[in-house]
Amino acid sequence: MKTGNSSRRGFFGAVASGMGAMTLMAAAADKPQQRMAKKVKVVNFDAAGNRIGVEEVEKVVKPDAEWRKELDPTEYDVTRHEGTERPGTGKLAYNHADGLYHCIGCETVVFDSKTKFESGTGWPSFYQPIAKENVVETTDGSAGMVRTKVNCVRCDAHLGHVFDDGPKPTGLRYCMNSASLTFTPRA
Repeated sequence: MKTGNSSRRGFFGAVASGMGAMTLMAAAADKPQQRMAKKVKVVNFDAAGNRIGVEEVEKVVKPDAEWRKELDPTEYDVTRHEGTERPGTGKLAYNHADGLYHCIGCETVVFDSKTKFESGTGWPSFYQPIAKENVVETTDGSAGMVRTKVNCVRCDAHLGHVFDDGPKPTGLRYCMNSASLTFTPRA
């Protein structure tokens, strides 16, 4: 025969187990990108900057702790939390070498030096990405203004913003953070 105490213990044990399961399910729901990676299309380029084709690749999805280990504090803040480096401080702001700019998070080629120009802002500026497929543009209403933010299509790294005050032929200024990019000289 069950006593009141053993029934109560069973009830509270079941409640605790249910709460644990609900906590695990909620944690998984908060991180949908970590549960199922999806594929995206990126345009690949050779070392000389020649387009070599479109490829469907897995999205790069990593836990926050892994991004923290791989990136320095500025790179992490900019790419994972949409920060902005101080103007004129970035390693690539005044780079005039001929080559390709890659996303620091996944090495996807995002800009070509042939479209880089001096904007006077203190950030690397380009009039277009190397391939529209390699970046994602979305509306950003932060900082008390409406802007268009630019992220890497493959790893979702925040790269910078695009404005409509650039030179011809596009009239656009892709104002990027050096901290979100790496550079390789053209082969």
